[in-house]
Amino acid sequence: MLSLAPHLVGACPRQLCALEMAAPKVAVVGAGLIGLSTALCISEAFPSCRLSVLSEQFSPNTTGDVAAGMLIPHTYPGTPIHVQKQWFKETFTYLFAISNSAEASEAGIHLVSGWQVFKTPPKDEVPFWSDIVLGFRPMSAAELQKFPQHRSGQAFTTLKCDCPPYLLWLEKRLRANGVQVHTRRVADLWELHREYDVVVNCTGIGAHQLGGDPELLPVRGQVLKVHAPWVKHFIRDGDGSTYVYPGIDSVTLGGTREKGSWSLSPDPGTTKDIFDRCRSLEPSLQRAQDVRVKVGLRPSRSSVRLQREVLSRGGAKLLVVHSYGHGAGGFSVHRGTAKEATRLVGECIAALQGSSSRAKL
Repeated sequence: MLSLAPHLVGACPRQLCALEMAAPKVAVVGAGLIGLSTALCISEAFPSCRLSVLSEQFSPNTTGDVAAGMLIPHTYPGTPIHVQKQWFKETFTYLFAISNSAEASEAGIHLVSGWQVFKTPPKDEVPFWSDIVLGFRPMSAAELQKFPQHRSGQAFTTLKCDCPPYLLWLEKRLRANGVQVHTRRVADLWELHREYDVVVNCTGIGAHQLGGDPELLPVRGQVLKVHAPWVKHFIRDGDGSTYVYPGIDSVTLGGTREKGSWSLSPDPGTTKDIFDRCRSLEPSLQRAQDVRVKVGLRPSRSSVRLQREVLSRGGAKLLVVHSYGHGAGGFSVHRGTAKEATRLVGECIAALQGSSSRAKL
């Protein structure tokens, strides 16, 4: 499912140019974090491709705009750990380079240090991603004094992204690469078969209906954005339910994981519960101001769906690449999965090239 076509592995620039010369028309459906990052990857790999992004919603009205944007991986039970690690490594490397560039502020990306704390020590005290983040180590006894209800913890430095500016930065890069961006509601992928050769489905929770995927379910997340500029370190409870993530302009407090809930309405009781839980980790938040509530629906399944599919009706065919189901961990792996999706698009382009050659013969 994740393999690259044999004739594309190690392909020389001339071979790739041959693919690009065919100038296939490719549409990425969805303009959230996964859609925009995937489109950017495709535009970089196949610059001659006629690429469009189609979406009914753009920033600030996407699930990605609600995301906390911390690079701390979540585990996908249905995906091999070595694959998840590769996705995370590629994403971390990509964002680390941006954080060291003049574009860091515009893209909303910066380094942040902090702690992940546990009331019950984890079975795996050294997670699979420990050698990718910076300076990973067990917390000292002195550090743990800050968290008297917790017995152990991990200290490290990772990357934090303020997602709304990052989404705008991605869109700006796409437009600079000549990608067409259109506001359009797509009710059925098949409706695109006369206009595009390849369609990339990055519709997030929309794939529940658009892709007919019964495994894909929403996991409702409610978070608070507060003004607390004195909070400089992130704090994450080991079970992932409670976290304090300082950004450039605000601190994100979370959160909830409500499986199967489609509600986008903020719940006042949940807001109080989140604030109380976060204040127990960082008492100084009592003085936080400008509390804003955000709600998003994480598109969750046991594994990210990264897969090619051929839709066929009445003798006509449409090549589709699916990339959705990233759940709560989308930000931590978005560039890695974008690269995988781009490889699958490359396979589709190669198949189109082969069909065209046979037709000419």
